[in-house]
Amino acid sequence: MPYARESLETYLADAASDKPAPGGGSVSALVGALGASMSEMAANFTVGRKKFEGVQDQVQECLRGLGASHHELLALVDADVEAYVAVSRAYSMPRDGSEQKAQRAEAVQEALKAAMEVPMSIVRSCRRVALAAAQLVGVANPNLITDVGVSAILANAACQAASLNVEVNLKYIKDEQLVGRVRPELEEAKSTTERCCRQVTRSVAEHLVK
Repeated sequence: MPYARESLETYLADAASDKPAPGGGSVSALVGALGASMSEMAANFTVGRKKFEGVQDQVQECLRGLGASHHELLALVDADVEAYVAVSRAYSMPRDGSEQKAQRAEAVQEALKAAMEVPMSIVRSCRRVALAAAQLVGVANPNLITDVGVSAILANAACQAASLNVEVNLKYIKDEQLVGRVRPELEEAKSTTERCCRQVTRSVAEHLVK
């Protein structure tokens, strides 16, 4: 069932149930998409306003990137569910003889790699959302500054949460070269997203006491 086309009530009910999916990765994608939408709103309240004509190009660029991240994250809500199903299917393969065991082991590794790539894509998208929020907080319509703050907080939360799903899959992936490539990127994305979140929330706090 494509959750992106279902009601929020249905999604939350399934996430809260004893169904194996949607789980943490899917929920992280949804949170990231919500974060993107908040920065999009701030940008949309800025573009086309004469008062902000000096930053139109910058805000338009942010808006395009945020729209792409928004749609990617929404797609990842369902992609994570599908990846989990594929992993479960691989682990359920028969292993009666040596040939079956080898086939199962190979299928499990391929499924784990795919299942790792989905939350890693969530991490990457949330990093981009956080960077956009960090740009917008100083130039977007100040009436929407708290929404930019919400955007950065949600992007950071989703990034850190999705990273847990990356890690749990990396733990069982035997391709050391792949693991060695992913871990540095993961740490950089987490660090950048968290730094942007701190920058944005500090700017919001300063604005609120003026």
